[in-house]
Amino acid sequence: MAGDRILLGDIGGTNVRFAVLSGEKLGPVEHLPVANYRSLGGAIGDYLDHYGDGTPPDVAVLGVAGAVERGHGVLLNSHWEIDAAAIHAQYGIKSVHLLNDFEALAYALPHLTRRDVKAIAGGKPLLGQAMAVLGPGTGLGMAGVVHTGDHLTVIPTEGGHATLPGVTPREDAVIAHLRERFGHASAERALSGPGLENLHDAVAAIDGATVPTRSASEITQLALEGSCPVCVAALDMFCAMLGTVAGDLALMFRARGGVYIAGGIGPRIVDKLVQSDFHSRFTDKGRFRSYLEGVPVAVIVNPDSAFLGLKALATHLPDAFRDGT
Repeated sequence: MAGDRILLGDIGGTNVRFAVLSGEKLGPVEHLPVANYRSLGGAIGDYLDHYGDGTPPDVAVLGVAGAVERGHGVLLNSHWEIDAAAIHAQYGIKSVHLLNDFEALAYALPHLTRRDVKAIAGGKPLLGQAMAVLGPGTGLGMAGVVHTGDHLTVIPTEGGHATLPGVTPREDAVIAHLRERFGHASAERALSGPGLENLHDAVAAIDGATVPTRSASEITQLALEGSCPVCVAALDMFCAMLGTVAGDLALMFRARGGVYIAGGIGPRIVDKLVQSDFHSRFTDKGRFRSYLEGVPVAVIVNPDSAFLGLKALATHLPDAFRDGT
């Protein structure tokens, strides 16, 4: 509805980002640390007070890093629970729409430009074909986009919690270590920031190496420098496993329109992904190797790309939703 002020939010396990859409104009995106707030409501209030005029928007469209069911979402990697009705009651926002954060990223895929991505492998995207996105960050999100004629359908998933596949005996040993520690070795247990830390610890344990506890950022830096063999091995395995999982996702969606890597880790390791076993593992699918060799793969380097999807979705919200019904 023309004239609506729409609050857009990208709510991750580490940071929450907000911007206001007025008509077709998107305001600046502001980043706030999740750890600074007890709840999403507190972060919204801080944003409205410090970056706006304090007036509640008419509508809110919020992407949440977790499963969303019936207007309620829980962030697995933080303490926040998010409820659309509670946000409506607290701030008087007429209508609050929650969706999975990777659902929002999937809506962004058709709107990405060359400035938003860095191509790393494969051919050119085929227009009108399915696309997929996955993103190692605080967790591991996945979603797909399929086309039926002129109609675009976004398919959110919880694929990050699917079982992590092993391809080599060494990976099998690492996965066994993760299974012993966590019970279920999901893809997210290896392909995320905490997952990279898990790989580092597992490699050290298997190799009998004594290493200090390190953060994902430290592991990445030392691996890129080549100054720590355990960190190098962990990041190498991370890239290879990411290739396997990304290739699986490409097959599931027949993603000839491209597979896109989002999240906070990918942009830091673009060159490493190109040099690593990522693409060989992406295409290592037996009889479908040649099929996957043509699938384009790119890293999303725009950290606020989800807002392209949130804006596209908000612009096409039905008037019934905007009216709070």
